[in-house]
Amino acid sequence: MRLDHLSYAAGPDGLVGTAERLGALLGQEFIDGGVHPRFGTRNYTLPLRGGIYLEVVEALDHPASDKAPFGQAVKARSALGGGWLGWVVAVDDITVVEKRLGRQAVPGNRHKPDGTELLWKQIGINGLIADPQLPYFIHWESPAELHPGNAGSDITLVAVEISGDPQRVRDYLGEDLRERVDPWTGKPAENVRLDWVAEHGTPGLVAVQFDSPNGTVRI
Repeated sequence: MRLDHLSYAAGPDGLVGTAERLGALLGQEFIDGGVHPRFGTRNYTLPLRGGIYLEVVEALDHPASDKAPFGQAVKARSALGGGWLGWVVAVDDITVVEKRLGRQAVPGNRHKPDGTELLWKQIGINGLIADPQLPYFIHWESPAELHPGNAGSDITLVAVEISGDPQRVRDYLGEDLRERVDPWTGKPAENVRLDWVAEHGTPGLVAVQFDSPNGTVRI
């Protein structure tokens, strides 16, 4: 179980505008990640050191975005002006999480602009909607070399600031997060801190700190 990626919902400037704005802050451009047809969403992605990545996502004007929990979550966050949607934990065996949560994971896919299809299963979006401090879980079915975080990067994810109850999150995870292994060096990736901050309003992901070509950036 390890941190896989962070999701940021597009703001009033739309998917491309939001990705360009965040990319300018971090000193690296996002790339078009393609459409999630099952969820009625689309994303742009930015790889980070250690095989982690950042996505900016928006809901499309499509019936799937009203039916799929992920589309609903993205649409709701964008309606509030956009911002951090949540954090995502990768697992090697999704059936363990299915048994613990008492429901089945749903399949996900997207085609990148070059035609490459990425496949995965995910579970826990309803938990995130009900309690935004909670992550959701993903199990990648595509080869590791196609993972969006494996493209190389000059940006390090330093800390994720979360408002909420750390014990609640630990209980929900069911086990501790492991370090990511940097696919380029084979060595453990930099440790990412989970910083718990005093609750203010709804619990959830408050801010994220990066080391980037532009220096230390907090978004």
